[in-house]
Amino acid sequence: MDLVYDVVVIAHLLGMAALVGGWFAVVKEPRVTAPMLWGARLQIVTGLVLVGLAEGVDSLDKDPDHAKIGLKLLIALAVVAFAEISAARGKRGRAEPGLASAAGWLAVLNVVVAAAWN
Repeated sequence: MDLVYDVVVIAHLLGMAALVGGWFAVVKEPRVTAPMLWGARLQIVTGLVLVGLAEGVDSLDKDPDHAKIGLKLLIALAVVAFAEISAARGKRGRAEPGLASAAGWLAVLNVVVAAAWN
């Protein structure tokens, strides 16, 4: 089960890299790109899988901090919502750079929460 957990962690980190890296690539002219959108979606799915594995598999010996997980989930849901809305409006020619910037900054905040909250 350790291998499955490690593969999901790698996917989670790749989603974060796509989201934050994609935002850094367009930060001067904010818009939601496909890698950002898929990275945000991947973050939600893999994050939930990681929590499920940590809670459900005793052999992993994980003890998740529920307050931290709750905060990260709330931020991640906001990131996905802002990214989805901005991308949809961008397809209709009504780009929302403010929403794209908010998604990017919140994604960075989520990384800070993950790294700094021990």
